[in-house]
Amino acid sequence: MRRPVELPDFPWDALDQAKAQANRHPDGIVDLSVGTPVDPTPQIAIDALAKSAQAPGYPQVWGTAKLRESIISYLARRWNAQDLGERNVLPVIGTKELVASLPSQLGAARIVIPSLAYPTYDIGGRLAGAQIVATDSPQEAAAAKPDLIWINSPANPHGRILSVVEMTAWVKAARSVGAVLASDECYGEFGWEAEPVSVLDPRVNAGSLEGLLAVHSLSKRSNAAGYRAGFVAGDEKLVMELLGVRKHSGLMLPTPIQAAMAALLDDDEHVRIQRERYLGRRKVLKSALEGAGFQVFHSEGSLYLWTACGKPCMESVYFFSQRGILVAPGAFYESGESQFVRIALTATDERIGAAAERLR
Repeated sequence: MRRPVELPDFPWDALDQAKAQANRHPDGIVDLSVGTPVDPTPQIAIDALAKSAQAPGYPQVWGTAKLRESIISYLARRWNAQDLGERNVLPVIGTKELVASLPSQLGAARIVIPSLAYPTYDIGGRLAGAQIVATDSPQEAAAAKPDLIWINSPANPHGRILSVVEMTAWVKAARSVGAVLASDECYGEFGWEAEPVSVLDPRVNAGSLEGLLAVHSLSKRSNAAGYRAGFVAGDEKLVMELLGVRKHSGLMLPTPIQAAMAALLDDDEHVRIQRERYLGRRKVLKSALEGAGFQVFHSEGSLYLWTACGKPCMESVYFFSQRGILVAPGAFYESGESQFVRIALTATDERIGAAAERLR
């Protein structure tokens, strides 16, 4: 009899004790442990959702023509992606679903993931029964001869942004062994100290999308995590292969969500406003952390501050919980001992201000 896939415990369950401690603070908890948006979903999405609510028929896995057009336009306008056609893009039901299922959908037997990473890259490999190699070196990745390589910039949890030169090195390494290079660019709109670049940019890929996939989400950029709206774009052959698999699996976005997604992709102003919100929160929180003796590492982009004070991560988690602040330990993201904690910017201005005041 085949045994079920062995998966680790869901990491946030380990924070129950710290959460209980933080909840005892007289002014309430400031939960900075998970990067879930708290600001309003833009009205343009709500209007589009309502207008398309009459949807008696099944939606298309490939998405509406309007949604495909909006994805292509956004990628060209924002990420310098050139010569994209409809066969280069595909909507997905939130990008966590794609990250977890891509190794299985591609039939990957060996995958490479970052050494410090979002846990779902590892989970996707396990679900596919693939061998998993963790490295941040393109050369080591190529030497492993994988079928699939994941990169992430701006990265979760530490916020590092890969340069054009570094991205190009990953493209060359993947192509040297015929591996698919999947670039998780879900935090791309949030570069603070460096400018993110897409794997779809000709400066990175030498004008060819061969073997490349870029993964994007509306969860963070548009405060639409509850909509489960994302997409993948790149190599036509790969995208069409995924479309075929997903048709058989019934992996389709609801029609009203597709309409909301198109409206959000067509609008840049709400993204600018949200960037300003997060930038303001980042300044407040970073200053307070440094004043409390913590050093911020990397964090050039994304929605987190990767910080440490020279103590084991769970000691820092306890330090914060005593002040009514819940943070994520670095042990969730890296093997072995960790001194880091990840602190999310996804709280209201009032809660970020409360956390900063407690740290002072």
